[in-house]
Amino acid sequence: MLCRRANKEEFDLQGEENIIVGLDIGTTKICAVVGELVDGSINIIGMGSHPSIGLRKGAVVNIDSTVESIKKAVQEAEFMAGCEISSVYVGIAGGHIKGFNSHGIIAIKGGEITQLDIDRVIEAASAVAIPMDRETIHIIPQEFIVDDQESIQNPLGMTGVRLETKIHIVTGAVSSARNIIKCCNMANLEVCDIVLESLASGEAVLNREEKDLGCALADIGGGTTDLALFKGNHIKHTFELTLGGHNMTNDLSIGLRTPLAEAEKIKLAHGTCIASHIKPGETIEVKTVGAKESKTVARSIMAEILEPRVEEMFSILKSEIYSNGLENSFPSGIVLTGGSSMLDGIAEVVESVFAVPVRIGQPENIGGLKDVVKNPAFATGVGLVIYGSKNSSTIPLKKDNSVSFSKLLERMKQWFKDIL
Repeated sequence: MLCRRANKEEFDLQGEENIIVGLDIGTTKICAVVGELVDGSINIIGMGSHPSIGLRKGAVVNIDSTVESIKKAVQEAEFMAGCEISSVYVGIAGGHIKGFNSHGIIAIKGGEITQLDIDRVIEAASAVAIPMDRETIHIIPQEFIVDDQESIQNPLGMTGVRLETKIHIVTGAVSSARNIIKCCNMANLEVCDIVLESLASGEAVLNREEKDLGCALADIGGGTTDLALFKGNHIKHTFELTLGGHNMTNDLSIGLRTPLAEAEKIKLAHGTCIASHIKPGETIEVKTVGAKESKTVARSIMAEILEPRVEEMFSILKSEIYSNGLENSFPSGIVLTGGSSMLDGIAEVVESVFAVPVRIGQPENIGGLKDVVKNPAFATGVGLVIYGSKNSSTIPLKKDNSVSFSKLLERMKQWFKDIL
């Protein structure tokens, strides 16, 4: 059960299963998005957002504050959707997230490939040493190889003597994942699944052509920037950069000598990365620390502060991509999403760093209250709903259940069957 209609004493189970809730627990805000699956399409029926208090760079640092923020976001979503939320799909990000590729190979005994063979080769590829303090979050199949034939999406029923697979494994710190589950449980919510935020955002803002040809997705949040490279409709590489919108705000706070809260307001109202976007002589009012009156400064100082920070962030991402030999893996360009992607001029700066087309991505292919969530800041929340609609058979995870994390592998096997 994900969401129950609050105004009905009796309700059918089929109706419940069609309601899916995504919970984006971010550094800047916590957002709950309620979607309804109708004839294969998703209609957004509710959304709630509340400032995030208790997280730092995607990790929980204050449980009580995080629980309170979750409750308020969920209550707002419940009021708008007219339902009672009990289970959610939760996004996870942060510097503790690590992704890597793996390869597995088995011999085909009967000549014809069966589902058991597919499960065995995935299990062989997944048999890698993972430290005790880390947990597998996703195992994403990229392609299968039958003998020497590559780029096979579904080898079931094919004939061969050797079956190989390439997969992408995403791991995270056990403590971070369990703290997220604990916060949700304390807010009276069950966690159906923990989902990598860049994977969820990709579901919401990327089209099939971009994923197939190859593109890079950069989800710029408050505390982190999540990178995901897609090609052939599968993730090829993931990376978490612990720099985001909060770092831009901090730079403004220092450069303008103004409190962080005031710097955030100035960034949202007047921020820009491109000096040419500023009219000559344009000024802004800034409240400085300790001063009773505001001071007037040239708006051009915004570009002088923000442009170098954005260039630094994406130069690091470029170095990460190039160091892994993936410089030619995103011919369709880069898609920016997340709340900080709305900063004026950021697409132009990123385009100058990578020399490829860059666009701002917002949730698409949804119905209902789509105008309410048609904003890059809600891409992860909407993406979690879309992800949940494709994996709605998952079993809720409870913090008090000692075997809950061990169920992840069983669920992953079901994911593979669904994908194939």
